[in-house]
Amino acid sequence: MKVETKNGLTVCYVEGEIDINTSPGVKKSFDKLISSKTPKIIINLSRVTYVDSSGLATLVEILKNMRSYGGRLRLSDMSSKVKSLFEITKLEKLFEIVVDEKEAISTFV
Repeated sequence: MKVETKNGLTVCYVEGEIDINTSPGVKKSFDKLISSKTPKIIINLSRVTYVDSSGLATLVEILKNMRSYGGRLRLSDMSSKVKSLFEITKLEKLFEIVVDEKEAISTFV
């Protein structure tokens, strides 16, 4: 995972699949940001090709952990395939999902 700071926000670029094999590594990467209580994180999913149920659970856990200290999380740049997964599981109601990183940054107040 690549992490950048843009306009005071932390933008994380996750690549490949988020599944049962990669979820522990994804979670570990975010644990570092969460332990430092990073206030606002954007996860750019443009290079994520597949998410399974364990990947969804990992993203929900990251969101839950961030909310425990008042942090906010946004997801951006989802492919139609990944976005439909969030819609089918109704997780689009739980997450702040925006079209792209530019929108995520410009509207993250």
